Amino acid sequence: MLAGVAHAADPLTVGVLIPGSKSDKGWMESGYDGLAAAQKAYGDKIKVQMIENINYADMEQALVNLASKNQLVIGVGGQTQAAVTKVAKRFPKTKFSIVGGNKGDTVPNVAGYDVKQAEIAFVAGATAAMLSKTGVVSYVGGMEIPSIVNAGKEFGKGAAYVNPKIKYVENYTGDFDNVAKSKEATLAAIAQGADMHYHILNLGLRGMEQAAKEKNTRIIGSYTDRCGTDPLYPAYSITGVGYQVEYAIKEAQSGNWKAGYKPFGLAMGPKASDMVICGATPDMKAKIDAIKKDIESGKIKVLEG
Repeated sequence: MLAGVAHAADPLTVGVLIPGSKSDKGWMESGYDGLAAAQKAYGDKIKVQMIENINYADMEQALVNLASKNQLVIGVGGQTQAAVTKVAKRFPKTKFSIVGGNKGDTVPNVAGYDVKQAEIAFVAGATAAMLSKTGVVSYVGGMEIPSIVNAGKEFGKGAAYVNPKIKYVENYTGDFDNVAKSKEATLAAIAQGADMHYHILNLGLRGMEQAAKEKNTRIIGSYTDRCGTDPLYPAYSITGVGYQVEYAIKEAQSGNWKAGYKPFGLAMGPKASDMVICGATPDMKAKIDAIKKDIESGKIKVLEG
């Protein structure tokens, strides 16, 4: 007889839905980077199935596909929340994590990770005001949903916190991926004097980039620190989308995964939320650190989102 033959544990099967493009230089790419980091960290201990570029009409079916084959399903983006909540009820033995989830329906097998975009949007607004030469800053959001609108409001408030005379221009395109609409919105802001832009867009960011390059204005990037890679971007807000994808996989792989709402944001540290000004002066860094501290303490109150 063969004695003590050890069998490797079966890998954790993970299904990931990235609704947009994994190379959008924004939210979706950050999520994909987190997935890639988890694959590197866990190797053959996890087995991944990924679906990307899914429109809203097909999201539910894509999630059913993933849920029927995987132990953990991750929806990258708050726009997956409604479909995840619905599909999760059909697959009670599958764990679901929503990156960018907010307080919604409580489902016993769903975890919602709140990136708290409004927090870091306030800090981004303060940064934009510091970097603006014209005293005008702008924001372009995609879908006009509460979390995106709240982030826009806090960006404007953050800018006014640093410069009470700042002019703030806000636009929504109704679509995270529409390049032409985001370019048009950015050009309209530039026509009003804006020289620093912020966004919550996916592929639509390319339209903002086109407008900024044509008119010699600049953008505060989102989600990932890419300082030094593109002079168009003098600063980046870190919103740990990839960090949350890694977190979901780590928790499931270790057997510690829990359902329910979990806020991330500044309180979870710089991997979860941070502001990086490329080549920041000591004064700028001190101001940003003080603002972050005041948000964490509640001295500066920000909206949910």
